Amino acid sequence: MNDKRPLIARLNWYWIFQLSGWGFLPLMSFLMGAWRVQSLMWVMAWGAASGVLITDVWHRIIKRRIRSGQPTSWRLVAVAVLVLGTFHTFIQYLGYVIFQPAHMDRGFGWVPAALLSWWAIYLVWNIFYMAVLSLRRANRAEAESLRLEITAKDAELRALQAQVNPHFFFNSMNSVRALIYEDADAAALMIDRLASVMRYALQSGHHETVPLAAEIEAVQAYLAIEKIRFEERMRVSVEIGIGLEQVRIPPMALQTLVENAVKYGVETSATGSEIRIRAQRLDDGTVHIEIANLGAIVPFANSTKVGLSNTRKRLALALGNNAQLDLSENSGWVRATLTLPEAA
Repeated sequence: MNDKRPLIARLNWYWIFQLSGWGFLPLMSFLMGAWRVQSLMWVMAWGAASGVLITDVWHRIIKRRIRSGQPTSWRLVAVAVLVLGTFHTFIQYLGYVIFQPAHMDRGFGWVPAALLSWWAIYLVWNIFYMAVLSLRRANRAEAESLRLEITAKDAELRALQAQVNPHFFFNSMNSVRALIYEDADAAALMIDRLASVMRYALQSGHHETVPLAAEIEAVQAYLAIEKIRFEERMRVSVEIGIGLEQVRIPPMALQTLVENAVKYGVETSATGSEIRIRAQRLDDGTVHIEIANLGAIVPFANSTKVGLSNTRKRLALALGNNAQLDLSENSGWVRATLTLPEAA
């Protein structure tokens, strides 16, 4: 299976820094003239190789402690610095014995300076290593927090969508029941249209957003159902701006608003109402979708409040806080206006 991560993410940065850091010591000795004495270069290489092995063993011990849930305190690191630095001083001494026996100073005056040097080197190594571990833990915690946030958002969105679909279904079934004894053929046609709309509802429920064209198609199927019921009392006009077919909206969001327009604009009026659906892109790049019907805002319509609250939440979850839903009344028209961000 091919690893599709970027190259920088596939590199083993531990070994890159490990080899680069310890390789710096013999490199500095070489630049300072140690190349003139071949045996000294071997001693420097011996020290660097020993450092790679010693710190890798310590690195594996830390990883094992982390996996087992044991804390790695700075007190433990301080002890490790003293132990590892002292051990490396002895290893370095063996390097001199092996590669430069003729130049060995039989005294021990070099020991304090050597210990301080190696302790400082191991202190720097551990500080960098612990900082990298802390940064990695922070990144993982942030990634896990983001994953949980996305999971919670997805669960909330699915729950809200689950509230929409049964609401629409039962409303439509009530329409079928009202018609079935009056006109069996019209009731059969209504059931066919209802099946089409429900198919869309079930399929779109697996997505956070759907194209506006698909939502409009489902809305028109729903309106065809209600047209059978209300006949001339319901008049519909749809105007979708050029290039807006692929604008993304939460599934069944438009459907909910159109249902309210039918319920409070057509059903409650003896003369019915025109329902206008209009979508346009404004100069600032935002998209406005308006559903308008003749009538007035019903102040105590709990179902309307629930439906609008549901739609607002789904807009925010799917498209962000810049997506808005406003309900207004002007000159005998009730207008529900969806404002979608430019990226929609």
